Amino acid sequence: MLKNYIKIAFLVLMRRKIFTFISLFAISFTLTVLIVISAMLDHMFAPVAPEVNMQRTLGIYFGEMKGPDSTWNGNPGYGLLDKCARNLPNVELISIFMENQTVNSYLRGQKIVSSLKRTDGEYWKILKFNFLEGSPITNEDEEKANFVAVINKSTREKFFPNESAIGKYIEADSQNFRVIGVVEDVSQFCNSAHSEIWVPLSTNKDQGYRREVLGRCVGLLLAKSPDDFPSIKTEFAQRVNNFEFPAELKNEYNKITCFADTSLEIISRQALGDPNPTKLILILIGLMVLFMLLPAVNLININISRILERASEIGVRKAFGASSWVLVGQFIVENLILTLIGSILGFIGSIVVLLIINQSNIIQYANFQLNYRVFFYGVLTTIFFSFLSGVYPAWQMSKLNPIEALRGGIR
Repeated sequence: MLKNYIKIAFLVLMRRKIFTFISLFAISFTLTVLIVISAMLDHMFAPVAPEVNMQRTLGIYFGEMKGPDSTWNGNPGYGLLDKCARNLPNVELISIFMENQTVNSYLRGQKIVSSLKRTDGEYWKILKFNFLEGSPITNEDEEKANFVAVINKSTREKFFPNESAIGKYIEADSQNFRVIGVVEDVSQFCNSAHSEIWVPLSTNKDQGYRREVLGRCVGLLLAKSPDDFPSIKTEFAQRVNNFEFPAELKNEYNKITCFADTSLEIISRQALGDPNPTKLILILIGLMVLFMLLPAVNLININISRILERASEIGVRKAFGASSWVLVGQFIVENLILTLIGSILGFIGSIVVLLIINQSNIIQYANFQLNYRVFFYGVLTTIFFSFLSGVYPAWQMSKLNPIEALRGGIR
C-alpha cells in the first residue's frame, strides 16, 4: 500500500507543477535559512577546536562599578581578576588575557592591519589550537616578558608566503616579536580564541594594566567538572563583593559586580539582562517556529487546494469503505514526500550558502559546516514542518461527505 501511496504522490505533484514549485521553494528556502542559522549557533556554542573545553569553562567578560554619582562598566581589569579569580576551589586552570586590539604592521612599505591578543601561558592549555608549526606561548614567556608571538595561518601567508615563519620576526604595534608558532585560522565567532597575532600579556606597553579594576581583560576558568559551576560562581561573587577598591577609586565608587558565566549565559546576560539561558533558548525556538509558520500556512492552503481538486477520488474511496485514518495516512505520506524533496534541496542550498559565507570572509575566518548535530536539527525541522503543514489538510479531507465529494463539491 505504501508503494501505491508513493506512486500517487508523484503523480499528484506532477499534475500541478506551479503549486509543486511554490511548495518546494517554500520548504527548501525555509530549511536553508534554519540550517545556516543552526550551523552558526553550533559553531558558537558547541565544544569544537580550539574551544574543546567549553563545557567546563566559565568566562568573566563583564564588570560594573557604581558609586553615588558615577557608573563605569566594561571588561574586568587585570587587578580585579588577579585578586578575585586566582586559586578558586574546583578550578583546574585560570587564564587572564586581553581582548583583541587592532594593530598596524608595515611590510615593504605596505600597511597590514591585524588583530592582536595578549595572553598568559595558561590560555594555551585551556584552548586547544591546531598548530601547523612551532609551539605555544608559555608561562615562562609571560613571566619574563619574552617578545615572542604565535600567528595564524593567514598572517603567515601575508608576512612569510611559501616559507616557514618559525624564528622570523614580525612587527606589530611598533614592537618586534619572534614567531614561535603558527596555528590554523580561528573564526571570529570564537570570541575567546579568535585573533591573528598572540603575544605574552606582560609585553603590553603600559604596565599600569596590572592595577586596573576595569579594563580590557577577560578571565577563563576551567572547572574540574560542570557540576562545580555553582560553587565556583558563588565563591567568585563573594570575593568580588569583598573587593577593596584602590585608594584613588574609593571616593567615587563603592560597589562592584562581576560574573563568571557560561558562553550561553554571557549571551543571555548581554541580550536580555538575565543570565538564565532558558528564556533565550525559548525565544530562539519561538522565532524559528514563527519563521516556519508562514510557509507552513501557505503550504496548508496549497494542500487544501489539491484536496479540493481530488474530491471525487476521495468520495469513491470513502464509498468503497476507506476509513478516515487510511485517507489521512495517504495524504500525510504524500506531504512527507513533498517535504523530503524540499528538504534535500534545502540541504543542498545550505551547503552552498555556507560555502559562500566561508569563502567571502564576511565573518572573518568562518568555518561553518554541516556536521552531524546540524544535520540532526535539519531532520527534526523537516519532520516538524511536514506534520505542521500536512496533518490539518489531511484531517479536513478525511471528513468530507462521500456523496458531496462524488459530486465534486464540499460542504
